[in-house]
Amino acid sequence: MGRLAFFLIFGLGGAAILISLGVWQVQRLTWKEGLLADIEQRIAADPVPLPAAPDRDADAYLPVEVTGSLGAGYLRVLVSQKGAGAGYRIIRPMMRDGGDILIDMGFVRVADADALKFEEGPPLTIVGNLQWPQETDSYTPEADVAGNIWFARDVDAMARTLGTEPVLVVRRDPPSVPGPVTPFPVDTAAIPNDHLQYAVTWFSLAAIWSVMTFFFLRRGTAANKS
Repeated sequence: MGRLAFFLIFGLGGAAILISLGVWQVQRLTWKEGLLADIEQRIAADPVPLPAAPDRDADAYLPVEVTGSLGAGYLRVLVSQKGAGAGYRIIRPMMRDGGDILIDMGFVRVADADALKFEEGPPLTIVGNLQWPQETDSYTPEADVAGNIWFARDVDAMARTLGTEPVLVVRRDPPSVPGPVTPFPVDTAAIPNDHLQYAVTWFSLAAIWSVMTFFFLRRGTAANKS
């Protein structure tokens, strides 16, 4: 009986842990869906003037309208866009009275990137969204600054390279600058939301664990009777 009691306690405890992990992922799913809905609402809101001192947390994804002159320098961030293949995000500096900032102008295909040439232009107004998601980690390759190839939008490093404030606005308005660069607006498609799959996995493991526990208990009971 002692062995059967051990299997029962061990089995119930393991199933409880797995079920609790599944419930936690369901709670995380609810939280993530609310977060994505909030971000989507913020993205689609009417633009406001760029705050004098944007906050990386409170003002992330804030729709803004900025006016200034685009500089001749630019950075290329290697990306892949669905339907267009490999290409680059083009990051340019904007000179403003309130402080120079970075503008993500959009996407250009690799085949068109080498022909890009920019000059400092006249003042213009761009509508876009502030963007501060963390895109770099320990696996992100170092930027090839000499070859002008970046592997993530590292706002701080890009700002140092182009001599601007560490503020990035992703353009969302129709093309206002001639050329092959197409706006690549902010959206929530790149924000992972895999909590439903995680929940299903934990609940499935709990079911398998319960079946195994029942099997061993039944086998042990049969052995005791014989």
